[in-house]
Amino acid sequence: MDRRHFIASGAAVAGFALAPWARAQGTAGDAGLTAAFDAIFAERLAANPQMATQLGLDKGANAALKSQLTDNSPAALKASLARNKRAEAMVRAIDPATLSAAARIDREVVLYSLAQGIVGPERFGIASPTQPYRITQQRGVYFDLPDFLNSTHSVTTAADAEAYLSRLSQMGAALDMDSQVQGADAKRGLLAPDFALDLALGQMAKLRSPAPEASGLVESLTRRAKAAGLSGDYGPRAAKIVADSVYPALDRQIALVKRLRGSARKEAGLWAVPQGDAIYAEALKASTTTDLTADAIHRMGLEQVADLSRQLDTILKSQGLATGSVGARLAQLNATAAQRYPDTAAGRTELIAELNRSARAMQAKLPQAFTNPPNAPLEIRAVPVEIQDGASNGYYYRAPLDGSRPAIYWINLKSVDDWPKYTLPSLTYHEGVPGHHLQITIANQAPTHVLRKIGFFGAYTEGWALYAEQLADELGGYASPIERAGYLQSFLFRAARLVADTGIHAKRWTREQATQYFVETVGFTPGRAQREIERYCTMPGQATSYKIGHAAWLAARAKAQAIQGKRFDLKAFYGVLASGAMPLSMMTRLTEERARAGA
Repeated sequence: MDRRHFIASGAAVAGFALAPWARAQGTAGDAGLTAAFDAIFAERLAANPQMATQLGLDKGANAALKSQLTDNSPAALKASLARNKRAEAMVRAIDPATLSAAARIDREVVLYSLAQGIVGPERFGIASPTQPYRITQQRGVYFDLPDFLNSTHSVTTAADAEAYLSRLSQMGAALDMDSQVQGADAKRGLLAPDFALDLALGQMAKLRSPAPEASGLVESLTRRAKAAGLSGDYGPRAAKIVADSVYPALDRQIALVKRLRGSARKEAGLWAVPQGDAIYAEALKASTTTDLTADAIHRMGLEQVADLSRQLDTILKSQGLATGSVGARLAQLNATAAQRYPDTAAGRTELIAELNRSARAMQAKLPQAFTNPPNAPLEIRAVPVEIQDGASNGYYYRAPLDGSRPAIYWINLKSVDDWPKYTLPSLTYHEGVPGHHLQITIANQAPTHVLRKIGFFGAYTEGWALYAEQLADELGGYASPIERAGYLQSFLFRAARLVADTGIHAKRWTREQATQYFVETVGFTPGRAQREIERYCTMPGQATSYKIGHAAWLAARAKAQAIQGKRFDLKAFYGVLASGAMPLSMMTRLTEERARAGA
């Protein structure tokens, strides 16, 4: 989302420099680096109105951003590339020898992030190698914007409601731009596989099906305006925009995707598109922050699947499940009545209530491992039904920096059969605490520059979340051997991802072959397994970040323990989280330096 207008005023930049996240300056070089970061962030924020809203920075001098959408045009992609190159040159010009130790880390991390942001636009003409297709079952204005308007754009004042209407009025043009770009990309071979387009078309049809006045786009605004005590004709105005602008653009997009579907390929992997091998290599590099090859990752996955299957075999036998493969026995366990919630509205409510209880119980255990752990609000919600067919099974939305909205942990409840009870604790520890919610909250509260807070490194954050499932075991988070089997199945699932992702994109596996591998190996229901595989087909490399990152966190902890011996303090080790997300090689180096310094 790196687009649109640039705030050129000195007042805007100065406002960022004085914000509460600015680090106390240790050297003159630190002050120069902060000034460069301020300028880079101000420009980025101005070009990304939706990011401003996500961060809670669409207020005050930036209030106008709340009425705008981020530009999704080819011209904006070119502008983003130029902006990243200017920013890279600006930061590289600052001599690291003039910086404090903390500022040197900041400089190195930001340079790495900027370099990664250059690869996709410069080499391939796409925003990111991990998202090579403009429209999929998990990407596109039709998928992202309704969710954004409902869960991220706040409506507490009349100005907020008017800003919502303004953004809604721009949705038609944004849909048409997506259609234009996807049409052009298809001519150069960048089109999602046929099954992904089928899923996208199904979700578009759901978005399009209600009468305008009954659309979720309208209901979200009217419901929240009423809750805020706002009076106005918001519903009729929103319905007119949907009828006159959004639905016609959506109809045009549906027609385009149906036409493109006729010539779409069946092959699931990136190997089948022009420059596919090169795009996948960069996707793996971006996702893992390493130079590991697809072959090396595939082998690693097979080894870990074998090891985890042996561990699960022992637990399952102890529970009287001794016949068949590990995957078959897990599937047998999944189907038992004791492990299933009713596939009803009441069953879904009960499931989410249990997730909340599990999150609260783990929060109470955190002081065993963390010094003064934060207890920031976290909402647990079901994925909206309009997008549940293509959405991930679970994911996390961070809170804005100002805390004006809580973070959200989403769970896909398309079928409650996908969620046997014994598997849910590990998911909550991954998405909530001590996983994403704890790690991101700690980083948000640390005195690092906002440019560092918004930096994303999947291997670090997903690796931590997977490590957090293991930490939860150390904290007594799994109440029975069966719940511990759920945690090991979670690890098995992530190890199988290494095999499947590389199998699809480098070894020419079909969607059906990868789905069957998941069913047989992990014990997932066919529906859940297929949704996972379909995600990997359109987001190449991303699924490899979890287990690669997990291995790095385990190695970093083991190294710190080896260095410090009996002096090792787990709470001190976790102090590294305040340094924010970074490439794995840097995290490894930093934890070792901290251990040698006695941190």
